[in-house]
Amino acid sequence: MSNLRIAVQKSGRLNEDSMRILKDIGISIDNGKDQLKASARNFPVEVFYLRNGDIPQYLRDGVVDAAIIGENVLIEKGNDLEFVERLGFSKCKVSIAVPKESEANSLKDLDGKRIATSYPETVKKYLKEYNIDAQLHIINGSVEIAPNIGLADGICDIVSSGSTLFKNGLKEIEVLLKSEAVLAVSPLISEERKAILEKIQFRIQSVLKGQDSKYVLLNAPNDKLENILKLLPGMRSPTVLPLAEKGWSSVHTVISKNEFWEIIDELKANGAEGILVCPIEKMVL
Repeated sequence: MSNLRIAVQKSGRLNEDSMRILKDIGISIDNGKDQLKASARNFPVEVFYLRNGDIPQYLRDGVVDAAIIGENVLIEKGNDLEFVERLGFSKCKVSIAVPKESEANSLKDLDGKRIATSYPETVKKYLKEYNIDAQLHIINGSVEIAPNIGLADGICDIVSSGSTLFKNGLKEIEVLLKSEAVLAVSPLISEERKAILEKIQFRIQSVLKGQDSKYVLLNAPNDKLENILKLLPGMRSPTVLPLAEKGWSSVHTVISKNEFWEIIDELKANGAEGILVCPIEKMVL
């Protein structure tokens, strides 16, 4: 069986998160410092460590079969490429920002102005959609400094926490798109390697589902059991087991992380006691 060739960012936070999820799905990579390619010990995969901006072309040319890449980069340099899974990490925004003292408070205020960016294609498409005529200055790196040196009236760049904007005296006035890491696929991938990718995708889905869920155990008085069960979801239905103490049952279920606290409050209000909450490493559905 030929190995699946998967690209990840060579360095930075996306690299760390990418390697972490490969580890979480049971793929062991023997990679040394400054290696550009490494093989897995226990899975038919080779990992290529590449510059983020180069990955779309490698996918397009079939040099790699798949890639863990920021959706923002895929939109900017590979909008003809498809992704098969959102990965839930490395979340950010592509936003337009201006100096805090600027009178501009919306995109239309930059009509006829200058915008510095590392994402020219994304910005051009957005400006065209809203009929805004602005002059673009393409900069690779340190975009935030452009307004301070008189090069531009505003910038368009990725924003994570917003701390970089704050440090450079900028304010966000428009969000062009929200981004996260995705699993992208080459249009030239072979059927054999596509089958390997599907196994990886299945494992990733199991990990992500586990991260988004909590395993909950609780004790419920039998006379309130019906109301408590109505509050609970579960993969199919909650598990109910009798306790040694007469009139009580143990209830086991899975709750979405997003609904967790609201459901816990209702469970307590309906007589649930001894509520235990456990993380879930993986969920195979």
